[in-house]
Amino acid sequence: MPEKGDPVTLLGTLLRNRRPDERNYAWNQPNLTAPDTIEITSSDFTDGSPLPSRHAGTRVGGGNLSPQLAWRELPADAAELLLLIEDIDSPLGARPAVHCLALIDAAGLPAPRELPAGALAGQDPGQGVTLLRSTIGRGYHGPEPVKGHGPHRYVFQLYALDRRLRNRDALVKSRPRPLLAAIAPPVLARGRITGVYER
Repeated sequence: MPEKGDPVTLLGTLLRNRRPDERNYAWNQPNLTAPDTIEITSSDFTDGSPLPSRHAGTRVGGGNLSPQLAWRELPADAAELLLLIEDIDSPLGARPAVHCLALIDAAGLPAPRELPAGALAGQDPGQGVTLLRSTIGRGYHGPEPVKGHGPHRYVFQLYALDRRLRNRDALVKSRPRPLLAAIAPPVLARGRITGVYER
């Protein structure tokens, strides 16, 4: 039940049944289809469990710290990794809100196997990380769901690309949806892990 006199909670309750169409999730886009062979883990949360408050946005009292992410079973010929974080329960708009979009150079030997906590910070990204535009801005933006709307799922998705995306200057200026739609298949492999946050 909404708290008496709390218009924010009332709004969340009124929007409780509004969610983006699942067909619009990046994971369901035909050009991003690939074998689900990359295993993603985090020392900060497990798949389907709540995200700790230090990873939530500052407007809800969180630390806005991107969680640690690690992955296994990366294809040997991956040239670049695309990391995408979507709030697939955002009630505003037909598409999920993109909370972070980044490229990770995978061509080095050995290829990177993790991002430490904080590596997606807008002002100081980790080594080999190129931050692109999200729905909200550049860099990691932690959960800040509407109070009373219910649990929101934040899906951390990793896509292994067989070549580096070109025209870096244009990439960093592109909006997330056109950029994702322009990725040419095949994607070599992909994986995901989901964290949950509710107010």
